[in-house]
Amino acid sequence: MPIVCAVVLLAVANLLNNWLARNPVMYVITCVTATAVLLMIARWDGLTPAELGLDPAGIRRGLRWAPVLAGIVLLVLLLLLAVPAGREAFRDSRAADLSLGRLLWGTLVRVPFGTVLLEETAFRGVLWAMIRRRYGTAWATTVSSLLFGLWHLMPSRGLNRSNAAVGAAFGDGSAAVVATVAAAIAVTAVAGVVLCELRRRSGSLLAPAALHWSVNAFGYALAWAAPRWWLDS
Repeated sequence: MPIVCAVVLLAVANLLNNWLARNPVMYVITCVTATAVLLMIARWDGLTPAELGLDPAGIRRGLRWAPVLAGIVLLVLLLLLAVPAGREAFRDSRAADLSLGRLLWGTLVRVPFGTVLLEETAFRGVLWAMIRRRYGTAWATTVSSLLFGLWHLMPSRGLNRSNAAVGAAFGDGSAAVVATVAAAIAVTAVAGVVLCELRRRSGSLLAPAALHWSVNAFGYALAWAAPRWWLDS
């Protein structure tokens, strides 16, 4: 029952997030509220802070992992930007059209206290721990990663129109949208496996959270900066 309640809560949060996506404050409020309810479900299920990766030792380990992971992500993105073939990935209207204030809000508030807080608490924290306790690590990683992939079904519908590289790969039209969504679900499910493994190896929820924030925040920042400083308009 706790697992079902968590999945239903996430389905509702996903619908609200996509409905309220253009209201950045309500998006963050929805994510924070859903996170708080998830933690109450975890407590109802009897999960300990250690099982969630939030015990003091886990937090200390996560704080050691965080700067290393952030540095690796930034280096990889800068190398991608330096290669002509990789620059199209940074042509993304979702970031390029932002003002500096909205970019700072996104990278410093929306991403860490909205997207990362909810998704990591849900998929690498509460759900992963509940399934792991019942069925083991392999099932926990598989199920939570598949759900993480499906979580991105709705927000990926316009990806081929907003990102130049995705649009070039999949084209336009309804068939292209279906292919883009399917690819996005598959890619994010694989990313979920990586994040779950990082959660397992680090013993901390902060480690996958740091990686997740780094990819999203640095990606947005470089997609905002690239057309202004490095790419031809």
